[in-house]
Amino acid sequence: MSDMQNLSIGTKEGWQRVVAAPPQKRPALLTMRKIQRMSGSELADYNKERRLWHGNMGVLRTLALEALHEQLWDTIGSNAQDGARAKGAVAIEGDSNLGKSTAVELFAKEFHQREILENGALTDYGHERHPVVRVTLSGNPTVRDLNGSLLHYFNHAGRLRGSAGDFARRALDVFLDCEVRLLIIDDLHFLRWESADGTKVSNQLKYLANDFPISMLLVGVGLTDLGLYKQGRTFGKAVLGPTARRTTRYALNPFGDKEPAQRREWRTVVKAIERKLVLPNHVDGTLARSLSDYLFDRSTGYMGSLISLITRGCARAVRTGAEGLTEGLLDQVRIDVAAETERRQTAKLLRDCYPG
Repeated sequence: MSDMQNLSIGTKEGWQRVVAAPPQKRPALLTMRKIQRMSGSELADYNKERRLWHGNMGVLRTLALEALHEQLWDTIGSNAQDGARAKGAVAIEGDSNLGKSTAVELFAKEFHQREILENGALTDYGHERHPVVRVTLSGNPTVRDLNGSLLHYFNHAGRLRGSAGDFARRALDVFLDCEVRLLIIDDLHFLRWESADGTKVSNQLKYLANDFPISMLLVGVGLTDLGLYKQGRTFGKAVLGPTARRTTRYALNPFGDKEPAQRREWRTVVKAIERKLVLPNHVDGTLARSLSDYLFDRSTGYMGSLISLITRGCARAVRTGAEGLTEGLLDQVRIDVAAETERRQTAKLLRDCYPG
């Protein structure tokens, strides 16, 4: 099984490894007797295989993900305008731990593969074709930081010295040479639109959309509230700017449990995860039939929290020899603060409603 832990998709080399990597191969589901007869080294290898598998079981194609990808293919997948014309962008927003970046990565991988299949690995001028560039903002980014990150992706020799304008011109040259078609900017919420630097970076995004022959995919938390689509002020009220006219907004939300359809969708997701487990003592159907509500309460409907709970539960089950997931075992597993806090608040409400 391929170990892909030592890479960053913030560089072209790392991204190429992700795109070229074969699907993870599921380890064999051995019986407890066979596991107990293994030598120390055999057991260590088998447990490592399962740890890598459970940590990388693949992206679950939920209804929300499928709907998002349909929108992305409609907007970005159809952007075939000449380079002199600005292309439509997409902004994806929602709370942390909902799977935004994972969904975008899967789309970007498929987009990359389509571009290579249709146009070849090399451009007409013999340069490597890199259809996708992904950068992540952090801290309080300036225009120079943003432009520098575009050069860092390519490990460009000019990424260390120069002005913001120098970086932008160098990045444009590389994008043209490598025929980049999709620029993903993740964690855009770190941008502060109300600050001087925030305004400059916002203007820089407009420059990229106008002058680079790319589609942009913007990802972040609360982008609407932060002011991505607003520009200027008229009589004290913010008005929509050019970004609002060029950008398609899509929001990801947590799973719900109020309606029967929502509960069915949640059980479908849990069942899909359960089919991937490689634990000999796990009784198939336990999670979907008996622990579906428990898993919702623990994760509060957030995909990232659910995956963390399952992954850590599997690690504990293997390490302790339990080799199965039960409510008792999962109760010993701690996950993110938000999920744990909300769980305690829910439990308190239940105690207040049903004392004794």
